[in-house]
Amino acid sequence: MARIETVTFDSYSTLVDVEAVESALADAVSDPEPVSNHWRSRSLMYTMVTNEVDAYDTFYALNRAALEHALAAHGVDLPEAEREAILETYHELAVFDDVREGLQRLHDAGVDTYVVSNGNPDMLSSMVDHAGIGDYIADTISADEVATFKPNAELYRHAAARTGTPIDRIAHVSALFYDVLGAKHAGMTGVWLDRGKVPWDDFAGNPDAIIDDIRALDGTLDIDG
Repeated sequence: MARIETVTFDSYSTLVDVEAVESALADAVSDPEPVSNHWRSRSLMYTMVTNEVDAYDTFYALNRAALEHALAAHGVDLPEAEREAILETYHELAVFDDVREGLQRLHDAGVDTYVVSNGNPDMLSSMVDHAGIGDYIADTISADEVATFKPNAELYRHAAARTGTPIDRIAHVSALFYDVLGAKHAGMTGVWLDRGKVPWDDFAGNPDAIIDDIRALDGTLDIDG
């Protein structure tokens, strides 16, 4: 691996736990798990389709459309106010236990850390505040800035320009296989954070490194702090 100057992180499923959304659905839906899974998978599908058909909208708007599709597919009719309340859960997702200490270790080592996410700016701002990681994150970089979503290489190249770091000196950390592959394709070091949910999707190559805890990053990467 290249000597790393900057580390970027995905947000949802990497720093914060999207499965917490199920608890918000549970108050309105008798069987929230399949609705939640449908919502999440549809939301990700929408981002990738919009990249190909030039139909960009903010992640929050696409997430709303995905939720409405999930509810309709499972025969659930909720008033708009209840749907919006469920959507707002994305502003208050629980942070994973390893995140704060892992980011602090990188900060103490002199490494700049950023969030690179499909989320739009207000979502990322509330995520950082709610997770209590503002002291360790130099900035958040949103897909909204270039109107294209992961894994399009344009977003990762934009992130490199925003950080002022040569792209081959950036390690991107994500729990999502397509995000790791997208970062690698763009020229970053791709680090898969194995949260133990699913195995690696190996049809298009492997990550440059695998960790199961963000606190292991400072001992895994060749850091130029």
